Amino acid sequence: MPKPSDPRREVLTGLLGLGSQSSRKSYYPELSARLEELEAERNRYKWLFENAVHGIFQASLGKGLLTANQSLARMLGYGSVTALVAARQSLEQGFFISADEFQRVRRHLLLQGELTGYETRLARADGSLLDVRMNILLRPDAADHVIEAFVADVTERKQAQVAMQQLNDELEQRVQARTRELETLNESLRFEIIERERTQCELREARDVAEQANRSKDRYLAAASHDLLQPLNAARLLMATLRDSALPASAAQMVERSHTAMESAEDMLSDLLDISRLDQPNLQAEFDDYAIADVIEPLLSEFHSVAQAGGVTLRGRLPNRTVHTDYRLLSRILRNFISNAIRYTERGGVLVGCRVRGEQLCIQVWDTGRGIERQDFRRIFQEFNQLEVGKAGQRKGVGLGLAIVERIARLLRVRIEVQSQVGRGSVFSVSVPLAPDLPTRAASNSLLDSLAVPLQGRRLLVIDNEEIILQSMQSLLQQWGAEVVLALDADAALAALAGVPPDAILVDYHLDNGLTGCDAVSQLRAHFAQPLPAIMITADRTEHCQQVLRDMAMPILNKPLKAGKLRAMLGKLLQP
Repeated sequence: MPKPSDPRREVLTGLLGLGSQSSRKSYYPELSARLEELEAERNRYKWLFENAVHGIFQASLGKGLLTANQSLARMLGYGSVTALVAARQSLEQGFFISADEFQRVRRHLLLQGELTGYETRLARADGSLLDVRMNILLRPDAADHVIEAFVADVTERKQAQVAMQQLNDELEQRVQARTRELETLNESLRFEIIERERTQCELREARDVAEQANRSKDRYLAAASHDLLQPLNAARLLMATLRDSALPASAAQMVERSHTAMESAEDMLSDLLDISRLDQPNLQAEFDDYAIADVIEPLLSEFHSVAQAGGVTLRGRLPNRTVHTDYRLLSRILRNFISNAIRYTERGGVLVGCRVRGEQLCIQVWDTGRGIERQDFRRIFQEFNQLEVGKAGQRKGVGLGLAIVERIARLLRVRIEVQSQVGRGSVFSVSVPLAPDLPTRAASNSLLDSLAVPLQGRRLLVIDNEEIILQSMQSLLQQWGAEVVLALDADAALAALAGVPPDAILVDYHLDNGLTGCDAVSQLRAHFAQPLPAIMITADRTEHCQQVLRDMAMPILNKPLKAGKLRAMLGKLLQP
């Protein structure tokens, strides 16, 4: 019995032509279809191979380049694949740049079977070099070590990397250069800081020296106030006593000339001391409310005898108004205005009046003197400046009066004005803030009411550590009719008073053994258990001294003492 046939065997024998003709004919359509598919697949891979963007080549490690695509030919500068293959027969001699590189690549492929991401340079037809990246595979099924490779042109990336590296190098150079500049600048700044610290140290030393000099100046001024003004004060008091005495005409004329010379010397020294005190930065104004009559009337009384001696009338028209100011500083301004008006008025009179302008009281001093040119208004407020003075003998003072006025005006924050007509006279005015009016006081019948207060029978105590001052004060006060008790200190005063309190005390600020007139007044008030009226007489113009006396609410008379001012203050102090 025959064996059954095997279908697979029949198919195989048919394909090989070993079967029957009928069997062969039955498999032709299937075989044709398979062949067409293989051809189509081959054509597709061929198209991809020929039109790939990247270069593709096949080569033998022993024989050289076998085939390549058109992209690789273009990349290496050849017109055709044939030309490329003909030119690169050997991988070792014509494809890679050097034999050493080829041997490294060969060893790696034989060991690993592939080489991916390998970057190198290939020589182009014109001798230039092309930067490429290759992935190489060793075909394990082919003899003679056949390799297939894909090549990508990375020239632009390499150029970009080079450009980036150059940019980085440039940036690094810039950073280094800038760093050097900053280091140089920092070094300069360090030197500048050191120099500035040295300068500041020198400035601090200069400031300390200046402050020390200023303190020395203050001590000198304090000494000058006491040591220089003491003899002037004694001479002034003696001169005032002589002026009030009945003397022959020739002697009276000599006394008057001596008085004028003494007054000029006192004014010069007082101005120098005042201008120095006003330059001190710690000087402060003490504001309060004052009736304007209380400010001006003592000045009218003080200058009454001066005006009379110069043949000039002195009048005042004062409203019942109150101002907010510093009494002492405003008095200094008005004293200067009145003194200048009398000094520069040869005939006629001086009038002190007031006008209300809004919230300000304008205090005016009119005179009928020589007048001032408009272009000189600014000059008269400059230090050490006097107008129309051709010779030293014609000078009156040192030209500091209006400079002092300007400094005080800045301190009080008030406005100074000048109006003048040459040959007709001048008006100097200061505008002061008004304050609520104080209670109305009894109107004065005369500018000399304070002088009309009798001193006959009044018991006045004078305390001073200078014998010549005591004697001069005694002569003047006794001439006014007062009973005078003299003492060098508070203990001597208590002994001389014999238990009877004085009507008023005239005391010097600086006494012996480090004591002050304030100490003496406090001791006497405590002993008699009553607020004895007191006037402080001092040559000390320092702010400390002024503040102490302001705290005690004690009126002050600065040395050298003017008889008219002393008489006016005594009259005001002893008024009922």
